[in-house]
Amino acid sequence: MALYEHIFMARQDVSSQQVDSLVEHFKGVLEANGGSVAKIENWGLKTLPYRVNKNRKAHYALMNVEAPSDAVAEMERQMRLHEDVLRYMTVKVEEHEEGPSAMLRKSDRDDRRGPRPDRGGDRPQRREAAE
Repeated sequence: MALYEHIFMARQDVSSQQVDSLVEHFKGVLEANGGSVAKIENWGLKTLPYRVNKNRKAHYALMNVEAPSDAVAEMERQMRLHEDVLRYMTVKVEEHEEGPSAMLRKSDRDDRRGPRPDRGGDRPQRREAAE
């Protein structure tokens, strides 16, 4: 069976529990067609770079999938029909990445750095000429 990374975006007005139930539904579709899901990551609600179907934000979820291509095609078919799914993308990979994905590592790095000191503006202050 082939290995895939699958990411989808759900509408901003659905709750986190509804996103989790969407993930479980699509996981069930894969398992019913002979596939399996190795890892699921919920990236949370993020701001979109541009509007997608009148939505400014979306819930992101990542699934590491091991399944035949027919199972992935059926999952994608059901995602096209589902009204809460805005976009999805499936990429075939050679092997799944161990540990957290790059998106989760990025947020961990930001948390470790701590708050930034107040710099008092973007430009350096001008000194007034002494009279």
